[in-house]
Amino acid sequence: MASSRLERIGTIFTRTQGLIQSKALNWEDRPLWYDVYAAFPPKETPQYDRPVPNIKLKNIFYPEDRIRAIFHRNNKRIGATHLAGGGKSLTQKFIDVYSKLSVQYDGTATEEQIYKEAIEVLNRERGGAKEAQPQQEPDDVESVSLSMAFKEAQRKQQDQGISVRDIFKD
Repeated sequence: MASSRLERIGTIFTRTQGLIQSKALNWEDRPLWYDVYAAFPPKETPQYDRPVPNIKLKNIFYPEDRIRAIFHRNNKRIGATHLAGGGKSLTQKFIDVYSKLSVQYDGTATEEQIYKEAIEVLNRERGGAKEAQPQQEPDDVESVSLSMAFKEAQRKQQDQGISVRDIFKD
């Protein structure tokens, strides 16, 4: 069977419901999502032939995302983070230091100056440990602004011609 039209006949919920009613699927073996879907059905039925909504997607960048992007672009070998450790990651510590410094300077220093000082403070706090220590920013990148990483990402997205409407079309 080269292709199937099952996704075009009903929804996954109605097909699962039919399997349960015909005893092809035991009630105890129903999927985890079945009860949640039955209790809270969606406003619009997720049909295969439903037209794609024409909505504009919002950018969901937060102020710290700019800082995180430039930090990771300049420090490729940060090291792994132990998620069960409960402590803050090196990136989060850097963002905290950067935020404190930007409030302290209150617009009198440039983003690059605050970035360099935050790296220095973070290195001092870590006690000069070699492992997972962020690298200093190269000298030829002094004029790079924090928003440059996002502009580059947007340019790549536009070059590829990716559209949400195109993804959900037939």
